[in-house]
Amino acid sequence: MSKFKLFSGTANPEFAKKVGDYLNIEVGIATINKFSDGEISVQIKESVRGQDVFIVQPTCAPTNDHLMELLIMVDALKRSSAKSVSAVIPYYGYARQDRKAAPRVPITAKLVADMLEAAGIDRMITIDLHAAQIQGFFNIPVDNLYGSVMFLDYLKSKNLKNPIIASPDIGGVARARSYADKLGYDLVIVDKRREKANVAEVMNIIGDVEGKDVILVDDMVDTAGTLVKAAEALKKRGATSVMACCTHGVLSGPAFDRLNEGTLDELIISDTIPVHGKSEKITILTGSRIIGETIRRITNNESVNSIFI
Repeated sequence: MSKFKLFSGTANPEFAKKVGDYLNIEVGIATINKFSDGEISVQIKESVRGQDVFIVQPTCAPTNDHLMELLIMVDALKRSSAKSVSAVIPYYGYARQDRKAAPRVPITAKLVADMLEAAGIDRMITIDLHAAQIQGFFNIPVDNLYGSVMFLDYLKSKNLKNPIIASPDIGGVARARSYADKLGYDLVIVDKRREKANVAEVMNIIGDVEGKDVILVDDMVDTAGTLVKAAEALKKRGATSVMACCTHGVLSGPAFDRLNEGTLDELIISDTIPVHGKSEKITILTGSRIIGETIRRITNNESVNSIFI
């Protein structure tokens, strides 16, 4: 395993350290600073010539800084004669704008993909893209890992009496169905109407939740408006309890206040994004093991798909 190296940006160095611990290697040394005007300065402090390099950098808040930092690190490594550079982006920012949903709007998920390829990455590894088709925005291999791997054992350990999986919207049905199939649970859908960005109004529940322990599943939780309103609607329809599994805990704006004051019983997230706040309702599981195992298999030319079978 001496033919590859692992580096980290400043977005989530604790996560990169856990990945390194899984692989039994140290995170490479890189100096990352800013000039007085905010420009990012990067220097790789060890030789990477002829090596496969993996950079761990989720593009979480401040998204623009972390994205630019990643691009600059890729450029530094390519100019240092690295054999290949793989971007390990556990949380892929700008993914919510993945199509033209209105006139005169950008497709930022594609724009970021173009920027990463222009910088010179040879591969991307991520967990639970907001939309699976974003893989097609790249002309290089993309490993979109399933976040469900992190949550299934935990959900089974809860020993819920009448569990049922719920999708918080129509767009998340495929993800919810995957959980339901793997756990052997039934599925319901929360139908909501979004009036504007980060504002959601729950309209209806498709399915029976009377006396059920509901598990909402989604790829991310941002302001928590959708989850809290979904939990209220589900409990009004007779649900005994409502918990949520969301791979990426963005948790911006009023998220913590909503979680603490709302009727959602538990929020289970991963550590792909650092959590800057506290709530007794939040449980954090690690995604470092599936990232580490994926890196190990890639470097050994083994199947990645078999992790999820």
